[in-house]
Amino acid sequence: MKKLTALVALAFTLGISLTACNTMEGAGQDIQKGGQKLEDAAQKKK
Repeated sequence: MKKLTALVALAFTLGISLTACNTMEGAGQDIQKGGQKLEDAAQKKK
């Protein structure tokens, strides 16, 4: 029973960490796009 509980906890932890990686990657891409828009706007003002 302890092995099954440990296995379920490990699977849950791995699942959460993989989801977090995808979320952080998406957030990083959004921030990068926002920075690009600001840079483009600054170039147009020159």
